[in-house]
Amino acid sequence: MSASTTPFVVSPGAATRDAFGIALRDLGHSEPRIVVVDGDVANSTRTEWFGQVFPDRFFNVGIAESNMVGVAAGLAASGKIPVVSSFAAFLLCNAYDQLRMSVAFPHLNVKVVGTHAGISIGEDGPSQMAIEDFALACSLPGFTVIVPSDEAHTHAAVRAMIAHEGPVYLRLGRPKAPRIHEAGSSLEIGKAYQLRDGSDLTIVACGLMTAAALEAHDALAAKGIHARVLDFPTIRPLDVDALVRASRDTGHILVAEEHLAHGGLGSVVAMAVGSHHPCKLGYVNLGN
Repeated sequence: MSASTTPFVVSPGAATRDAFGIALRDLGHSEPRIVVVDGDVANSTRTEWFGQVFPDRFFNVGIAESNMVGVAAGLAASGKIPVVSSFAAFLLCNAYDQLRMSVAFPHLNVKVVGTHAGISIGEDGPSQMAIEDFALACSLPGFTVIVPSDEAHTHAAVRAMIAHEGPVYLRLGRPKAPRIHEAGSSLEIGKAYQLRDGSDLTIVACGLMTAAALEAHDALAAKGIHARVLDFPTIRPLDVDALVRASRDTGHILVAEEHLAHGGLGSVVAMAVGSHHPCKLGYVNLGN
């Protein structure tokens, strides 16, 4: 997607969890190795849509996230492409040891999908919110970490995730996500997408914060401040080249994310910028 010069108008699209459910169901027809392992939340994660079409490839193991990951690892070892899905807080936090020992270290082809991430489900309370999942996923050896910003990029992310050989963590949200990318857009793992150009600073964002970054761009433009906006759907591997260009061209980078201050997008951006082309950094996150 090329950088636009028109003001950003919020146009609600589907929730990323809904786009995931549709994309996964559709891919099931062309990729018979896909199987789904669920933790009794298929209605919420939208994996039930896959199960309705492919009941023999859908496994509900109950509220047992650690066991669920073990089952997925076994399926991957037998040549399947298991998609294991639950709320991100349950899956990453409760089953971290199994993700580490059964998936990451043997580098099995398991796709881990965490929904209801971030603080947008605030009324459900902190037990439901994943606000440290970037840090957990990025610490798992060999894991690719993807955080799509809208419906179109989620469809593309699911296709890229299934095509990728190796473990993947896909982070999704519950609320409807504003449309940012055109329908049918592609998503390349490891690539950032420049949505707006500017020379005064760069706003780096991912997930639901990408729409907020575009709104910030327009508010700053009204004050004569020209911001570049980069959407980073892949946290790991990171598009270091895009960050180096941003640092060199604008001299200031502001990172916006729905995550704790430590271990998230801001941390990996700081490591990359500090190693390759230092500049002034700022952060908008959930603090500590």
